[in-house]
Amino acid sequence: MASAPHVPLAERLRPRTLGEVIGQAHLLGEGMPLRLAFESGRPHSCILWGPPGVGKTTLARLMAQAFDAQFIAISAVLGGVKDIRDAVERAEAARSGLRPQPTIVFVDEVHRFNKAQQDAFLPHVESGLFTFVGATTENPSFEVNAALLSRATVYVLQPLTEADLQALIDRALATGELPALQAEARQRLVAYADGDARRLLNTLETLAVTARAQGRTAIDDAWLLRTLGERLRRYDKGGEQFYDTISALHKSVRGSDPDAALYWFVRMLDGGVDPRYVARRLIRMASEDIGLADPRALRLALDAAEVYERLGSPEGELALAEAVVYLAVAPKSNAVYTAYKAARNFVARDGTRPVPLHLRNAPTALMKRLDYGRGYRYAHDEPDAFAAGVCYFPEGVAPPRFYEPVPRGLEIRIGDKLAELRRRNAQAQTPPGPKHGDH
Repeated sequence: MASAPHVPLAERLRPRTLGEVIGQAHLLGEGMPLRLAFESGRPHSCILWGPPGVGKTTLARLMAQAFDAQFIAISAVLGGVKDIRDAVERAEAARSGLRPQPTIVFVDEVHRFNKAQQDAFLPHVESGLFTFVGATTENPSFEVNAALLSRATVYVLQPLTEADLQALIDRALATGELPALQAEARQRLVAYADGDARRLLNTLETLAVTARAQGRTAIDDAWLLRTLGERLRRYDKGGEQFYDTISALHKSVRGSDPDAALYWFVRMLDGGVDPRYVARRLIRMASEDIGLADPRALRLALDAAEVYERLGSPEGELALAEAVVYLAVAPKSNAVYTAYKAARNFVARDGTRPVPLHLRNAPTALMKRLDYGRGYRYAHDEPDAFAAGVCYFPEGVAPPRFYEPVPRGLEIRIGDKLAELRRRNAQAQTPPGPKHGDH
């Protein structure tokens, strides 16, 4: 007689009622939006957005249970238009049967469907044939069609907290299938799970099998470390968490916090990001957030990138860490960044104007006869190499001020010099007043 197939611990502990769900109190607590949706008695299309292992599939199943609906699951990784057609046929059959039943179509990893596949749901969602529930780990603003997104409520699920994961361990231990867990081992498991319930339960089950094979009745921290090997952090190198983490690094550098900047830098390396990507971002930060307040920052960022190319990991990572700290403590200025954007906007609005004759090059006799270059004042022949009063903008343009140095770092001196040059320009451009005795 064949033995019953093994059901994973994560599946056996999947909540059967809304009250059994651990976490997501901001959605499922009393008076919170998703609980109110469950209690309304009327299902509505929605998108559940959150990292892996936070309960997206569980909530979709509970939704079908709460509304006594047929539950049809489609994996966008494996499925296609045929699966959508099958779901439509099953929904029509359920609606027209002897005992009419609503249908919930759950699409896991909905961001993997292309535009045409996502569009295939629209007419059936609009007609009310079925309720659409999508699950995604990616930002739906970028990955879900606007038409489908406008017909669904987005619920944002959060990684499980430490308290949530501890409660989940207690629930798993209550089955009597797992060895005892010492306190330090529990804490390390919680950190290892990184907010992912499925990862925690799968790891617990694997540890239990290994412990039984070795005749262990308890799991301590030392054995856990040997068994798990090097702890790995979940890090989606192409998804939402990737961009959130680089954003945190950039903002920590901009905020002049070297400790936080180092933390996010190490988090990225720990998660498997290519250090060359970090190097490119550091070069960008040096230009955008430090600029001329400390021009050495850009050179140091470039040097760090070159050092990494020569040494590789792990030795070259120290040069990148040095650049991270330097950029964080350097004086900050986005004056050039702001000026560049303002100049681009100005040119886009203003259109193309001819170059003034005095600024044109005159390499031929004909051009000279046409007055190209006439009236140009060679700055090096002027006092202090500055031709006071000359306008370098096209005719008809009131000279705008794109670049305004900030009072930090080297830009203090740049600001002083610009103020003096602008004063001399204004003085040279102001017509002299009438002399004494003139009428």
